[in-house]
Amino acid sequence: MESRYNPTAIEEKWQKIWDEQGLDKTPTEKNQPKFYALSMFPYPSGNLHMGHVRNYTITDVIARVHRMQGYRVLHPMGWDAFGLPAENAAIKKGIHPAKWTYSNIDQMRSELKRLGLSYDWDCELATCSPNYYKWTQWIFLQFLQAGLAYQKEAAVNWDPIDQTVLANEQVDSEGRSWRSGAIVEKKKLRQWFLKITDYAEQLLQDLDKLTGWPDRVKSMQANWIGKSVGAYLEFPIVGMDEKIGVFTTRPDTVYGVSYVVLAPEHPLTPKVTTSKNKEKVETFIKEVANQSELERTAEDKPKRGIPTGGKAINPFTGEEIPIWIADYVLYEYGTGAVMGVPAHDTRDFKFATEQNLPIKVVITPPETKENSSQSPGFDVSAQPNVPSPQSPVPEAYTEPGIMINSGEFNGMNSTEGKQAIIDFAEKQGFGKARIQYRLRDWLISRQRYWGAPIPVIHCPKCGIVPVPEAELPVVLPENVEFSGRGPSPLAQLGEWVNVPCPSCGTAAKRETDTMDTFIDSSWYYLRFTDANNEKQVFDSAKTNDWMAVDQYVGGVEHAILHLLYSRFFTKVLRDRKLLKFDEPFNRLLTQGMVQGLTYTNPQKSGNAKYIPSALVNPNDPKDPETGEPLEISYQTMSKSKYNGVAPEDVINKYGADTARMFILFKAPPEKDLEWDDADVEGQFRFLNRVWSLVTEYSETTPAKTQKGELSKAEKDLRRAIHTAIDEISKDFAGDYQLNTAVSELMKLSNALKDATDKNSAVYTEGIETLILLLAPFAPHIAEELWQIIGNKESVHKQTWPKLDESALEVDEITLVIQINGKTRGTIGAPPNLDKQELEKYARESDAAKRYLEEGKEPKKVIVVPGKLVNFVV
Repeated sequence: MESRYNPTAIEEKWQKIWDEQGLDKTPTEKNQPKFYALSMFPYPSGNLHMGHVRNYTITDVIARVHRMQGYRVLHPMGWDAFGLPAENAAIKKGIHPAKWTYSNIDQMRSELKRLGLSYDWDCELATCSPNYYKWTQWIFLQFLQAGLAYQKEAAVNWDPIDQTVLANEQVDSEGRSWRSGAIVEKKKLRQWFLKITDYAEQLLQDLDKLTGWPDRVKSMQANWIGKSVGAYLEFPIVGMDEKIGVFTTRPDTVYGVSYVVLAPEHPLTPKVTTSKNKEKVETFIKEVANQSELERTAEDKPKRGIPTGGKAINPFTGEEIPIWIADYVLYEYGTGAVMGVPAHDTRDFKFATEQNLPIKVVITPPETKENSSQSPGFDVSAQPNVPSPQSPVPEAYTEPGIMINSGEFNGMNSTEGKQAIIDFAEKQGFGKARIQYRLRDWLISRQRYWGAPIPVIHCPKCGIVPVPEAELPVVLPENVEFSGRGPSPLAQLGEWVNVPCPSCGTAAKRETDTMDTFIDSSWYYLRFTDANNEKQVFDSAKTNDWMAVDQYVGGVEHAILHLLYSRFFTKVLRDRKLLKFDEPFNRLLTQGMVQGLTYTNPQKSGNAKYIPSALVNPNDPKDPETGEPLEISYQTMSKSKYNGVAPEDVINKYGADTARMFILFKAPPEKDLEWDDADVEGQFRFLNRVWSLVTEYSETTPAKTQKGELSKAEKDLRRAIHTAIDEISKDFAGDYQLNTAVSELMKLSNALKDATDKNSAVYTEGIETLILLLAPFAPHIAEELWQIIGNKESVHKQTWPKLDESALEVDEITLVIQINGKTRGTIGAPPNLDKQELEKYARESDAAKRYLEEGKEPKKVIVVPGKLVNFVV
């Protein structure tokens, strides 16, 4: 019959009914196992892109399947709504950030609803709402009470023309301000930090608990935390009582130290600089201040430095060594100083070579030790083929080896020598063992308006005073001006800033910094469990019931910061007795990017090289302006590359169910997906075939119960039905191979189409099973078809089809007969025969007898159980 599938009408109909019925409300009873499905919530930019569609569709299918499998499911959605773009819009368009943000939220919410996503919208939250950031501020006060929030001076990006602090995103690749174009300077301001370093070891060790996370994400987090085991050593400064502290993972090389390097920002730098070197040092410091951290530490850039004129003493040798400053040493890392061992560190070697500094060899490869029985005190440097301290070396030797030119430690294995050096330093009082982390405390201050105000008051008598909990939230004032110039808009509001101290009543000032938006996203998953609680941050009983998140889905770009900060928040709130679990996310799926067909002109640079596809003849791709040939590739969709596909265009043409099916079918969730209009068409045709199949069935009077034994055709169809149940269930039990699950739906659809008896109870079972299995993937058409075949209750309230393993059994297998690897025929054979029985069966077949000489044994017989027997003659 003619297909009547009209996706737009069907989807609008069911979206309205589901909203009215509250179909996706989170159950409150606890008589079922729980499942918490969560997508990383979006920034409300105004329009969905295909990356959003992929993320949310994957999570939605997982949530829907678990509902049908008997779980009570929490599947919420909210908005990561604070941030710089809203403030930029206020400056450029003259629209208040709140108005801009909430307008975008309304737009994106309507687009999400069109996709048929099974969210409990009663749980919806926006981080810019006072109802949310009240509790963000409350959590900050928990950190403050625990001694985990503090202020210190730190460098910021400073626009000297607009006289304002810039976020990293507001500084271009040339180091200029996004607005004024001025070269950005570094300026020190008092900033708020959270002491994430106090939890560094827990964050590292607990990665072992995350068995449901991708290994690469855990490795990225471990590398970011960057645990190093080594020694803290102190080098006295000549002519001063102060010492330079350094951390090193190679204390065994300390006898090879030929210089010490300070960060230009180090407080000792001006103290150790001689009058002769002062002018050059100050000039160098100013130059370095305008460099980004990336520029200073890039491996492929020269290591620039300058001598201070000061000298330090190597406490192990008593030698005086020069003190330098260099751009590659950062004050925020470690102690802000390093000991230079150029013979055994690649970076130090490069620096020493460029600056003509001494290179002292103190570790030599193990094979140069000629007599392993000699005592550690023997003079290795006197042995042949062993380098002297000052002999030129072609490159740094960084592997373990034998200590030489190292006083009483000569001849010692360098691995053992590390501990020996530490023990010696501890006894002498100039060093000790230390564990250090690359991880730094989290700078959360933002000198901007559109963020959660930090809830403290600065009193000249009492110091830092927390805003009383009863006065939370500290609400963002609305009467602000957004010029982009001068200090934060909040700092310019005297009536808001100037308040009495809550403790003593003295005239005091509010903190005018707002919090990093990563703060908002570091705990939102907790608020979702009790989103409408006005009296507390959340009811711990509810949160401990729902947490941890069973399946978290989001982009790998958040693998480090967001996930690390969320883990940190969870552990702190656990220690504050609010939570009873250690980790927030049990399983993590990092979905791949959506890529579009991209046309580029290699003769052009910048964004000009990207050519809109609408201007290109795909059969003869040339630049419409120059006629030059274009390169064709798949790249991540973006507006600047003119390769994006708007979700609304796809939905308007094919419907949301088709968009969902394509997104799920085209590639495994964790892989990048290449957009292909032909494959979208393919999924639309598939849904049309399902529509025709079911509507034709609905016009018959099929049998509901089985009478008598099943025919072979019915057994084959039932096997196809339960194979689909089995395979799709496995796809959700493992790594969510949703693309193969869609393939199984297609196989089942084909089996039903080819069925010879469409009036049997087996065929009825097949139609019902197809709709039930399809429901999580294409919820609208499945709901419509479920009603068409006579059901009144929603398909999404049905139980997931149950596997009947007996249906998978076969009465007979097809056994291929091969002679010398070539197929010569097939025979039917009983299942579950062993190799010997299969060979006997095959020998007796007509196909084998035609090619095997009577009385002559084949050279070899190869039996693949259940598949083939190959006679080699």
